[in-house]
Amino acid sequence: MIDDQASSLRKMKQSRLIKVIAVTGGKGGVGKTNITLNTAIAMAKRGKRVMVLDADLGLANVDVMLGLRVERNLSHVLSGECTLDEILVTGPHGIKIAPATSGTQSMAELTPTEHAGLIRAFSELRSEIDVLIVDTAAGISDMVLSFSRASQDIMVVVCDEPTSLTDAYALIKLLNREHGVFRFKVVANMVRDVREGQELFNKLSKVTGRFLDVALELVATIPFDENIRRAVRKQTAIVDAFPGSPAALAISQLANNALTWPIPAQPGGHLEFFLEQLVSEKAVGN
Repeated sequence: MIDDQASSLRKMKQSRLIKVIAVTGGKGGVGKTNITLNTAIAMAKRGKRVMVLDADLGLANVDVMLGLRVERNLSHVLSGECTLDEILVTGPHGIKIAPATSGTQSMAELTPTEHAGLIRAFSELRSEIDVLIVDTAAGISDMVLSFSRASQDIMVVVCDEPTSLTDAYALIKLLNREHGVFRFKVVANMVRDVREGQELFNKLSKVTGRFLDVALELVATIPFDENIRRAVRKQTAIVDAFPGSPAALAISQLANNALTWPIPAQPGGHLEFFLEQLVSEKAVGN
């Protein structure tokens, strides 16, 4: 089955150059989903066609944060009730969201066959997109590692808490030693100023530099901003509700920068590559 899917993906008639970014962090509560959504919306405001995949398959919350009504989700795709295109909901500025389900243990522990079904659903995606942003779950589960490994760029979100740095290091270590990932982009979130963000990055890069063969890049410093909490309560994005606020300006700059990150020409610049990497990850694990 795995070989057949990989073969069918390679035979897709059109090669879609799509930027694929995974937003992860190891620890929960670091603001990962908030950064994902606001970055997606900021990109859409610049005319990009953006899709957000809620890859927290057991504790989804992307749709809740935006107050969107969801009737079907990824569990219905896996059961064969509908296609991926049919569950997509439209968010602010036309972003597309592939919602997962919340409170369903089985979705957080997909079998290889179910995982392959999810990959097949993506191979049949008809919606035209420029950027796919994958909001992973917290922790270092197989699903988190698979989605991160399959993406072109991995953004690791950290905040100034010991457990955040510890968990981020554990995630980076696993991806590096077990899956050969060498480059990571770091977002310092909820910091007082740029200097604190740089210091936080330095702490992480110091320990990775001692024990791992990786290259870290600080791509954004997002300041602590009470307007984020206000936006969350309103179920709106801060880049829309408070566009001139410090956090909104920092996330908008992150979105601008991310759009300039190069898409690999061969073979990693394609949605097919994202899917084949997921196939590859499951093949190695079985």
